[in-house]
Amino acid sequence: MRKIYIILTHTGTVLSKIIKYYTKDEFSHVSIALDNELKEMYSFGRLHPSNPFFAGFVHEYIHKGTFKRFPKTVANVYSIEVDDNQFNNIKTIIYKMKNNSKHYKFNIIGLFAVSLHVRIKIKNYFYCAEFVKYLLEESGINTNLPDIIRPEDFKELPNGKKEYTGRLQDYSVNMTKLTH
Repeated sequence: MRKIYIILTHTGTVLSKIIKYYTKDEFSHVSIALDNELKEMYSFGRLHPSNPFFAGFVHEYIHKGTFKRFPKTVANVYSIEVDDNQFNNIKTIIYKMKNNSKHYKFNIIGLFAVSLHVRIKIKNYFYCAEFVKYLLEESGINTNLPDIIRPEDFKELPNGKKEYTGRLQDYSVNMTKLTH
């Protein structure tokens, strides 16, 4: 068995505040990581930390890029146990997307449709929650997630275990500040 990590965040950016306003949720973004140090963390979001209008498939880092630009980002980190085959499937899909990132775009229309309780799916277009859900389902992981997906929905993943709550900048594998 291996573990993957689901990272829920709220940066406090204008876009994240708009999302939070419409959803009334605590978190406005979700990422997936292949390691407990969150060095292999991926999502669909800002391609350049200072420009919210250019978005797509991103390799995210705790201390670089968008999360460095917004150091007060709050987070919940969850772990999920998966078998080796599921883990390898997730990794394969991520690396395929990473190597062909120009073919994948940010689903801004789908993101705003969520506030209207409508699902708009376009091939190779994702917003963060669509991306993470797609990875899990394509890898054979039972999620029981709704079709119209929001980052907050990942709190209810079967077998999800909360590992950390706090500022993302303060996250460390060796430090457990778990609060419920």
